[in-house]
Amino acid sequence: VRSVGKFELRDYPALTVVETPTRSRSSGADGSFYRLFRFITGGNEARQKIAMTTPVFMSGSDSNATMAFVMPAKLKAETVPKPTDGAVAVRELPAGRFAVLRFSGGQSVQSEAESLQRLKDWMAAEGLSVSSSPVYGYFDPPWTPAFLRRNEVMLRTEAGR
Repeated sequence: VRSVGKFELRDYPALTVVETPTRSRSSGADGSFYRLFRFITGGNEARQKIAMTTPVFMSGSDSNATMAFVMPAKLKAETVPKPTDGAVAVRELPAGRFAVLRFSGGQSVQSEAESLQRLKDWMAAEGLSVSSSPVYGYFDPPWTPAFLRRNEVMLRTEAGR
């Protein structure tokens, strides 16, 4: 919709995701990444392989966090194969408008907090309301040097301006 430096206002269609709880938003070291990876590599009732897309979404608090993979656009919630792992769920995220800030670096609580505050400050200056908790998007594998990594923080907002 609009771009101002590293800040963007975007309209997203409904997205189908597979998600799983994770102990923290830090890395998926608790096996959450591999639960989702097993699902897309055939660990589902149809034994269907599904292309991996980016970003990997992280949301929630450290005590109640989720990790999610976005399904390819051709797969809607009702056509995604049923997970065989009870800790993996299929869900549709509703369409909406989001304020987004792109940032680089490794995944850390400090960089997430700083980026979230910058996004909130920009939204306030633009007169945009916040209507969701933040969602963090991570686009690159862990071996990508931190300064080259593409990360984003997103906040749902109303469809104004």
